[in-house]
Amino acid sequence: MSRLSASWVCASSARVARGRIPSSLRTMNRIRIPLTVGDSTLERAHPVSYSQQTMAYLAAPNDANLRGSVFGGVVLALVDKVAYVTATRHADCPTVTASFDQVDFRSPIEIGEIVTLHASVNYVGRTSMEVGVRVMAESVSGGVARHTNSCYVTMVALDEQGKPAAVPKLVLESEVQYRRYEDARERRATRLRLARERHQRSGK
Repeated sequence: MSRLSASWVCASSARVARGRIPSSLRTMNRIRIPLTVGDSTLERAHPVSYSQQTMAYLAAPNDANLRGSVFGGVVLALVDKVAYVTATRHADCPTVTASFDQVDFRSPIEIGEIVTLHASVNYVGRTSMEVGVRVMAESVSGGVARHTNSCYVTMVALDEQGKPAAVPKLVLESEVQYRRYEDARERRATRLRLARERHQRSGK
């Protein structure tokens, strides 16, 4: 891995409405970048850039819904594919989709447009990873690209027996990556809290 430049991320702790703490206000500590994060038992680590992926797709007539724009399911299938490649590259082993944590459809994609998906690992746990995917669309002849979708996909690494496998730690290389990591960690905490609440309500 090439030598990474260092910068500083500064943040301060604060309580805000609904208990949400913005990523810029989480801690008084000064965080040194590059920063290695993750709960894995493995010693090795990969930088975010190691597994980042970009995938382009031409929206074709068979992708259209009755209104002439691309089916949401087509977009999700593309997201799933690029998330798989990104997670598998980071994990150094096969991965499977565990969940789509959040899917935002901001703008329809028209037939004939170029769809470009940008994916990167935002967070790693012991055996799972969050992959963030940003979807852009633009005319095939060029022009201004617009942001159409954002998705967060949780992927789990598998060993040769199909059991969850430890994944390498993640090296954050920039302040933007640190912010994404902190946001992903907050989303994970929310998912776990909601799962506990559902478990309690079910009485099981």
